[in-house]
Amino acid sequence: MPGPSTELVQQLYRTPPDRFVAARDAAVAEARRAGDASTARQLARLRRPTVAAWLVNLLAIRRPELVADLVHLADALRTAQRELRGPRLRELSAQRRAVVGALVVEVRKLAAAEPDAPPAGRLPLAEVEATLNAAFSDAEVAEQVRAGRLLRAASYAGFGEVPRPQLRLVTDEEPEEERPPRRPGAQRERAGTAPRPDQVTSRTDQATSRKDRAAERAEQAERAAQLAARAERARQRRALDRELAAARADQERVEAELTEATAQERDGVAVLDGIEAELAELERRRAVAEQDLSRAKLARRAAERTVTSARRRAGEVEAAIEALAAEEGDADAGAGAAD
Repeated sequence: MPGPSTELVQQLYRTPPDRFVAARDAAVAEARRAGDASTARQLARLRRPTVAAWLVNLLAIRRPELVADLVHLADALRTAQRELRGPRLRELSAQRRAVVGALVVEVRKLAAAEPDAPPAGRLPLAEVEATLNAAFSDAEVAEQVRAGRLLRAASYAGFGEVPRPQLRLVTDEEPEEERPPRRPGAQRERAGTAPRPDQVTSRTDQATSRKDRAAERAEQAERAAQLAARAERARQRRALDRELAAARADQERVEAELTEATAQERDGVAVLDGIEAELAELERRRAVAEQDLSRAKLARRAAERTVTSARRRAGEVEAAIEALAAEEGDADAGAGAAD
């Protein structure tokens, strides 16, 4: 059996620690149902990471390119440390501080995007930073960070700004600044008699004093650089906190504006729907009124025709009555003459 897939293992180590055991047990049960006993055993051996280790694993799984940059820089820093290249060490140490600070910020963002992550104020970012710093000194820690399977936070108490081992690397060709200055008369001493013992002791004491002063200055410079780095990180953190507070205030303000605009839009839609319903009712009533008006016009015209016909008939009857009355008058007049 090939064992659990990389995707499944990464999915488990992406799971927040408080849900890791349940997710792992579910994966073990699924492998057993599928008849894959080897995968089930390997999954059962996976251990729950701490919250700090989970955050580092989340970074390695979600942003592998950033962790790859860290591992590459750690290799370069360890190489420069072994070769005692001071300028290169200082340059790489500055890059280390910048990379670790950027990775801690990225871890905070990734945690904020996880629905079941602890609140931002309870994230063990100091342990995350210590683990990332340890990766620069310990190749095994760096590999665990890169693999995304870290179980607990790591630290390296002896890690300094420019680590200085007890032994100095000896090469065939000494660096130019390491060579002791040529004393006046050196050629003469080599060609002539050997220097006196008190001269040798004095010169040795002077060389030792110079080395001690140089070492002390280097240690003071290292401590000053570390203090400056911590102060710079604190300043950046305060600036980021202020920026975050301002961004959250702006977010709350625009969200309130969005809520108000949405309510106004909803009210406007309701008013428009009411007006459109009223317009539809008015259109219906207008159509009914137009129909009533048309029928009234037809009734008026019919009535006008009827009135005209009645008036004409009344005139004809009146004329007939007048003719009849005239005839009766004529008849009465003829009868009176006959008498």
